Amino acid sequence: MLTLDLNDARPLHQQVASAIRHAIGEGAYTPGDRLPPARDLADALGINANTVLRALRDLRDEGLLEFRRGRGVSVAGRADGRALLVERARELLDEARRYGYRREDLITILEELP
Repeated sequence: MLTLDLNDARPLHQQVASAIRHAIGEGAYTPGDRLPPARDLADALGINANTVLRALRDLRDEGLLEFRRGRGVSVAGRADGRALLVERARELLDEARRYGYRREDLITILEELP
């Protein structure tokens, strides 16, 4: 089951996307598996269904999920490491902001790495 951390400063849709990525990474959902309807996920998490839909769209745009009319949302068979890298990059950006760095500063730091 997916859970959210109420102490997490990230927007809720990012937390939901992260929780789904984690569930897929841990094998709770495998390629081809259907996710519960957005409304059911929202009810279980105690949040708005539009927040869950935004997270699902983000994951679809990353290639991790696919939407099929009449069949719901399922884990894409072609999911690769990109989704994990996107999640880690978001976490790194959040951490950098907590230390007062901007996105551009973080890009500069990354470009300086060997």
